[in-house]
Amino acid sequence: MIRRILPHPGLSAMLVIVWMLLVNEFTFGALFLALVFGVVVPLFTSRFWPERPSIRFGADMIGYVWIVLYDILVANFQVASIILMRRNRDLRSQWLVIPLELRSPEAITTLAGTISLTPGTVSSDISGCGRALLVHALDVADPEAEVARIKQRYEARLMKVFA
Repeated sequence: MIRRILPHPGLSAMLVIVWMLLVNEFTFGALFLALVFGVVVPLFTSRFWPERPSIRFGADMIGYVWIVLYDILVANFQVASIILMRRNRDLRSQWLVIPLELRSPEAITTLAGTISLTPGTVSSDISGCGRALLVHALDVADPEAEVARIKQRYEARLMKVFA
């Protein structure tokens, strides 16, 4: 019964939270409208989502979020030091091709978003077969080590979250 009303509970919760943040005030009317959107939007869009990704909420996801937040913080300082301390000719920009073991479109999108959120790197493209991600890095001394770091730090953890 609850699955018929809330086919995607995570999406419903996210919609309610985002709506309340956008309204920027906590009133009964705003909360009621957020709840209506949180129920109605997933109901109308559920037929476009034939398969939901299986996501494990727990220690693996919390660990992944903490690592991403830490990496974003550290990368901000690294990019600031690159901009303030180096000349442009000292940059070692690289295009990296990251072979993917992830197969779920949601997991690949999460990986690409994580890479783009981290300052100094941006996901640019995914191969047609979905088995490689093209990433541009602002400053990389060893491209192979950077690819291995991304796979070990993000992809391996995402494989546990999207199992």
